[in-house]
Amino acid sequence: MNTMKRAASAAAVVVATLSLTACAGMSNQDRNTAVGAGVGAVAGSVLTGGSAVGTVGGAAVGGVIGNQVQKPSR
Repeated sequence: MNTMKRAASAAAVVVATLSLTACAGMSNQDRNTAVGAGVGAVAGSVLTGGSAVGTVGGAAVGGVIGNQVQKPSR
């Protein structure tokens, strides 16, 4: 059982590291959208007790808010 926990932890670290490299070429608005979706997913999960619907809904709302925070100037 302990080996499984270590393997899962190592996999999570690898996925987190690889996902950070994907943000290198993002604009500020794209980055805000991604951060908003992440924060919204966590908040939705916490507020609904881990419900999948709450997590997805929170991610959607957070992504929209993050996208609208800093609109590019025209």
